[in-house]
Amino acid sequence: MKQKPVSLSKGDYQILESYKVLAEGLANYLGEGYEIVVQSLGNLEHSVIKILNGHHTGRKEGSPITDLGLTMVKNLSDPSSEKYMTYFNKTAKGEPLKSCSIGITGEKGNIIGLMCINFYVNTPLSELITHLVPNAAETSTSTSFAESFVEDVDELLRVSLKEASDIVYSDRSIATSNKNKEIIAMLNEKGIFNFKDSVVKIADMMGISKNTVYMHIRNIGKK
Repeated sequence: MKQKPVSLSKGDYQILESYKVLAEGLANYLGEGYEIVVQSLGNLEHSVIKILNGHHTGRKEGSPITDLGLTMVKNLSDPSSEKYMTYFNKTAKGEPLKSCSIGITGEKGNIIGLMCINFYVNTPLSELITHLVPNAAETSTSTSFAESFVEDVDELLRVSLKEASDIVYSDRSIATSNKNKEIIAMLNEKGIFNFKDSVVKIADMMGISKNTVYMHIRNIGKK
């Protein structure tokens, strides 16, 4: 049966727009060896609404859905099937690709589009490695981040408190009487107090009362 365009709601269009941002992030993260495509089923003749690194397949925004794409839509729309497919593919020039097509689900639970990731297998290994290793600019403090990977919230609180405490206590310009205030300010800036019972737990870890923590948070909010 011939695949027909899907009638998209306002919410469906918003969902597709959010995938454009996801595509940009993935392309930036993975590098030029990966083509990232977002396709809308609202217009099959111009289904490509976002494409990054399209030079691998020669496509651009406004390109139509492929014959394989139509097959993917049919398969992904089957309620009993997975909403993604990984497979090996080739460009029009016969160059190898490793591909993944992921169904984009709309407001009503139906497939409204596709996100496709195509890895250009012939990408030089040196290029892949270069993209994985930070350069001098990326290792500077402005672009380099330290992220805490923890198993539960309590561990996150402990790690965050230690990091803040280490910074504050190593800064001799901060008076001893203001150190707790500065630690709480740093934790507040990171959003630590958005977690349930975090004020009580942080107060206990610091050996101060929860009212003291609340006082510092209120004073920070007045600035």
